[in-house]
Amino acid sequence: MSDEALFEKGLPIRREVLGPEYVDNSLSQADSFMMAFQRATTSWAWGWAWGDPTLDRRTRSLINLAMLTASGKPAEIKLHVKGALRNGVTVEEIKATLLHATAYCGIPAGLEAFKAAHEVLLKEGALPAK
Repeated sequence: MSDEALFEKGLPIRREVLGPEYVDNSLSQADSFMMAFQRATTSWAWGWAWGDPTLDRRTRSLINLAMLTASGKPAEIKLHVKGALRNGVTVEEIKATLLHATAYCGIPAGLEAFKAAHEVLLKEGALPAK
């Protein structure tokens, strides 16, 4: 499949998971330099990886949260917690995934992931405010 075909396949998936506002803003803000990245991520991550029907979106969301915990990417964790909620992942499943990742990645990585996820879950109304 060509990069253009993968881009066209990935764009609606990316919008459905991350939200059209976020994706459309990312695309509209991109100059010619950054558009190369936008096209690459939409084609490869969303068209090729997320577009493969072998794993469902819920599973992919959980995998992403674990991998982002392992790589210490709290900003991306926030984005993908929102995506996980859109994909029907429960708060308990998010918590279990982050705990599992903490066991393998260490307490500092897990703490960062929990803080990032907690912020989003509160903001999205998935957790009651204290």
